[in-house]
Amino acid sequence: MTTRRQILGATAALGGLSLAGLPRRAFAAETLTGVSYLPPSYADLAYGSQGLVDRVNKAGEGVVALDYYDSGRLVAADEQLPALRAGTIDFMFHTSSYVTRSLPILGVLGLPGVVGPLYENPDRLRRGAPLFELIAAELEKQGLRCLSLGGGIMEPEYIWSIESAPITNLSQIDGKKIRLVSFEASAALEHFGAAPVRIPSSELYLALERGTVDAAVANISTINGRSIQEQVDYAYRMPVTGFAIGVFTTTRRWDAMPENVRAAFMEGVEWFDQESARAANEDYFRDQYWPAFKEAGIEVIEPADDEIAEFDKINVDVRQVWLDEVGPDVGQRAIALALGEEA
Repeated sequence: MTTRRQILGATAALGGLSLAGLPRRAFAAETLTGVSYLPPSYADLAYGSQGLVDRVNKAGEGVVALDYYDSGRLVAADEQLPALRAGTIDFMFHTSSYVTRSLPILGVLGLPGVVGPLYENPDRLRRGAPLFELIAAELEKQGLRCLSLGGGIMEPEYIWSIESAPITNLSQIDGKKIRLVSFEASAALEHFGAAPVRIPSSELYLALERGTVDAAVANISTINGRSIQEQVDYAYRMPVTGFAIGVFTTTRRWDAMPENVRAAFMEGVEWFDQESARAANEDYFRDQYWPAFKEAGIEVIEPADDEIAEFDKINVDVRQVWLDEVGPDVGQRAIALALGEEA
């Protein structure tokens, strides 16, 4: 006959076994909430962020779980940085060009005269590189931890124009209505007589079709994602501006994470740093989009060296505005590192 004492003893033994033998049930994995405004339809740009999430969830099984919301579903694009700072979310993926007003050091990634060499030398922006460390240190002063900038910038934004208003050299910019977004791009092309028009990419297709704009400065991902190749006839590959996709948290949140959570997160970050920009620039843009666009009849024009030199020289004052914002010492060093002029 089983006594009450035996039942209680067995129950206690089972309770001890569950704590010792089933730690995952006793100690739930830490959940981190992350966001991006990029939709999955932008497979080229979303590849890195989704890949990081998948790898952290696999590496951190039982330790950390990433609850990830893309497409601005949880927090709108312009509210994500404030939400991160407020602790409403734990991490975010963001394009650098979207937050340069709040985080001006990131503006170096879109400066005329800098984006071309930086795109051609992605190692300059990898984790551990002097430029990345400089940017990360400046963001630390604002309480932010930049874990990676994707291992490089995306292919620069070029000038895409319609048949009736071609832009195939710098002189043809004069008088053209050009869709522009960033300050850097607007200031750069205003030097050459452009009339900037600010419209979201969602309205660009109709704007080109109706003649509201003659051209657009855009990354090839936007052209493909919005089917703009159906409206434009020329791609003048002057590197006007550019951006990177970074993964950010706050120093406060990062320091509060247990060591094993940080280790699991970093497995995804290291992959992201190697693959995010590389995959977009090579696997998508170079190997898929450009061949398809050329086959569809878009004329691709490479600027001559003297045109690039003229563009860079005239836009020295655009860089000066940015230098005034971040401070000359930090800014000049960032530019030098981006250009490979300082080790």
